[in-house]
Amino acid sequence: MRSLVKALLFSVTLLIIGFYVANETTQAIAEPIASDTLEMAEVVSTQESQIAMIDKGIIKVSWYGHEFNGRKTANGEVYNMEAFTAAHKKLPFGTLLQVTNPRNGRSVVVRINDRGPFIRGRELDLSKAAARELGILDHGTARVSLKIVTLAGNNQPVIAN
Repeated sequence: MRSLVKALLFSVTLLIIGFYVANETTQAIAEPIASDTLEMAEVVSTQESQIAMIDKGIIKVSWYGHEFNGRKTANGEVYNMEAFTAAHKKLPFGTLLQVTNPRNGRSVVVRINDRGPFIRGRELDLSKAAARELGILDHGTARVSLKIVTLAGNNQPVIAN
């Protein structure tokens, strides 16, 4: 579980570092990343304190795959069932979510790129890859813990392009 959380934080940290690319501080961040692993670990630990999560509690999710694979999603991109994406009725496109299966402790970060689910009682449709990683492929639906990834001190979600 601890290694999954570290991997999640590392992934989100890399995403956040990407936001800095457009900023003038890019050189200060990019040089340590390029130099070696030890310095990269220092950048990651520095950035971890800038990540916060808004706990949205336990929700019911489902997944979608083959039938929609290759079709356009609501945000215009082509759905790839092997990408870590999800559909939500209201969250802004690009919002990053941490989804955790409390039964096995597995966790993934997904990006909202579609609208749905349109079945009463379900709040999130996961891609097949996300469902597989969470261990819910065979079940079809599950109750999961949901957190919105934000920057510390800012209640707005992290939006990925």
